[in-house]
Amino acid sequence: MNKTLLVLKHELITVLSRPSFLFVIFGIPIIGAIIFSVAGQLTKGSSAQILLSSLISTPSTVQAEGYIDQSGIIKTIPDSVESGLLLPFPDEGSARKALNDGEISAYYIIPADYIQSGEIIYIRPDFNPLGSSSQSDLMQWILKVNLLGGDVQLATLINGPMSTQKVALSPEPQRDANNLLTYFLPYAVLILFYIIILSTASLLLSSVAKEKENRVMEILMVSVTPRQLLTGKIVGLGLIGLIQVVAWVGTGRLLLARSGTTFNLPIAFQLPTSFLIWGLVFFLLGYAVYASLMAGLGSLVPNLREASQATILVIFPLMIPMFLNSLLINEPDSIISVILSLFPLTSPVAMMTRLAAGGVPLWQTFLAAILLAITAMLVVRSVARMFRSQTILSGQPFSRKLFFNTLMGKA
Repeated sequence: MNKTLLVLKHELITVLSRPSFLFVIFGIPIIGAIIFSVAGQLTKGSSAQILLSSLISTPSTVQAEGYIDQSGIIKTIPDSVESGLLLPFPDEGSARKALNDGEISAYYIIPADYIQSGEIIYIRPDFNPLGSSSQSDLMQWILKVNLLGGDVQLATLINGPMSTQKVALSPEPQRDANNLLTYFLPYAVLILFYIIILSTASLLLSSVAKEKENRVMEILMVSVTPRQLLTGKIVGLGLIGLIQVVAWVGTGRLLLARSGTTFNLPIAFQLPTSFLIWGLVFFLLGYAVYASLMAGLGSLVPNLREASQATILVIFPLMIPMFLNSLLINEPDSIISVILSLFPLTSPVAMMTRLAAGGVPLWQTFLAAILLAITAMLVVRSVARMFRSQTILSGQPFSRKLFFNTLMGKA
């Protein structure tokens, strides 16, 4: 046990003595707090905001455009269309003359076979992909209204309801679907937990691979058993990751708590205290799974370079929620979102994203934590069998087959 504590102490001192890691733990929250304070002052209508607005705001100008309706579809212009934005021309010659004289900036040609082809021609004097087709949405609106016989109301509803009223049976405060924080708050949680779990677990991979490459591992094996070495490293680096989680999530929690007064945001965007508790639970369990897998990976590779190349084999499940972030945030109750939040290899990130989005049943959170805890115990036990002298001290090249066979106890 004393030797395990010595390994733990060594890992703590080694990592916490790095200035770069101290900056990651404490510097980033401090920078975030500074940005938060500055942004809060800007939102209060201060002189800084007025100056910034005057520097970056430019009046938008909309130039008139023309159209030639060879199909005879356009018979009415909706009252919502500002007069003079789209001017009719009898033929292309008159439209071209108006374009050359600067009366219009561009013009559309609606061919006679528009009903069959669905295509229109847009002509402008210059090639400007960013500024081209400035009235294209307006032209599409006019065509839609006329194709529906001039019924503006029907044209408005054809793309869906004008407004959707969402009523949730949950007693939790409801978030405004149009507020940017409704999407960016869960997305920030997704990125945060992905980075913390991956970076902390990668420390264990780097530690094992480096000690194996520079042959320090051979010296350690004289006085420390592989199980003591693995336990000390996992616990030591886990404590470092826990400090990082508390610093980052705690700072975010405090900033969001202050946001109710600084940014005048509704209480629905303030994460509850239970979120911080679940955050610690899923971090510790997720770290135990991925740190153990990283340690097993480091015990097999001959050097750090091959360890970095083989990392994708371990972290790929953790990347799946990153690819499906929109689904987790916009549809947290969908079948795929629920599966990702319950599946142990994706739940540390997926469940926390759903919790930040809100509305997760308590039984799903408990079930995900239980499944993740069982997986952590099984993985740690498997890697402990893998973490043996003949495996660690061997110099054989890494292979996926060898990794999985060793993890399953078949090698």
